[in-house]
Amino acid sequence: MYVTDVGGLRELVERVRPAGIVGFDTEFLRERTYYARLCLVQVATDDVTAIVDPLALDDLAPLLEVLADPDVLKVVHAGSQDVEIFYHQAGVVPAPLFDTQLAATLAGFPSQVGYSNIVKELLSAELHKTETFTDWSRRPLSAEQVAYALDDVRYLPDVYRRLRERLEREGRLGWLEPQLKHLADPASYEVRPEEQYRRIKRLGALKPRQLGVLLKLAAWREREAMRRDVPRRWVLGDDALYEIARRAPVDERQLASIRGVGDKAAREARRGLLDAVRQGLAMPEDELPRVKRRGRPLRDVEGAVDLMAALVRLRARERSVALPQLATRKELELLAQGEGEASGLLAGWKREMIGEELVDLLEGRLRLAVRDGALVVERLERGADAG
Repeated sequence: MYVTDVGGLRELVERVRPAGIVGFDTEFLRERTYYARLCLVQVATDDVTAIVDPLALDDLAPLLEVLADPDVLKVVHAGSQDVEIFYHQAGVVPAPLFDTQLAATLAGFPSQVGYSNIVKELLSAELHKTETFTDWSRRPLSAEQVAYALDDVRYLPDVYRRLRERLEREGRLGWLEPQLKHLADPASYEVRPEEQYRRIKRLGALKPRQLGVLLKLAAWREREAMRRDVPRRWVLGDDALYEIARRAPVDERQLASIRGVGDKAAREARRGLLDAVRQGLAMPEDELPRVKRRGRPLRDVEGAVDLMAALVRLRARERSVALPQLATRKELELLAQGEGEASGLLAGWKREMIGEELVDLLEGRLRLAVRDGALVVERLERGADAG
């Protein structure tokens, strides 16, 4: 089913809504724009697979109603960008949601597992990813492109059932809920220009006043990219922003001497950059951003993280959980620095599965050893092996 008019869209909605479970996916372009350009929407139930062509439709309202219907579960794979598109274009966050990639990594699949691999493993079906680099804005679409697009959704309802069954059997379905809640939270897709400076590398080398300038510069760039609907790097690159913040130029001559600025920023943009510099230099001292500098704690943080990572790898393999789902290196670093609450490893299922063991390891109640060629965890008696 290929939908190009409102009448066909209403007919599709009438057919899929009663199913209660709808898989959906999108195809979009974003290489030359800030906001993604929606080119296709694919939907599937057990009985219907269809493509909705937003380039031929002026009104997607009937589809948006289904995506927002609390009685219809929407199934996606790695769906954050698909959800983001509907939020920015129509103010709608599809919900409730089930993400098969998130679920799969709690069900024994590797991190970032591809949809085709899940389909092959669970349903013994082969997907041929031959249209990965298709320009989905071009019309007409070939039969091969349509088939490829429909394959991205036709198995989603079945994959959902298999993964849900596996997670329920393992007692892990509740582990998924916080991630699905985050996926369906509109705040997850809000862009805060004043927070964008955190994306830039080497923040720790800047002083607070320079960080204040960088904050204003990055916020200006974000708003400019939004206004022009171009990628932020097309406005100005990270390296140039960083160097402007470091030097804090006061006039166009000084600004133009910075590599990456003179040949890229038009006069109007230069005025915006200089204004951002002035704003950063004028920020009150108590409002300046500060990057937390790592001190030198009593223990070797990097060594402790490496040791904990070995334990995490062991438990992830034993319990069939993708490694990053169990603990990321950032979480381990926070725990090693004594920031257990901020790490997230001492709450919920993570505490039970790995957090308490990691604390015991850090505090000397556990040790890792190699026995008969295998890594094992040994609990130490109080006072044993002291010194």
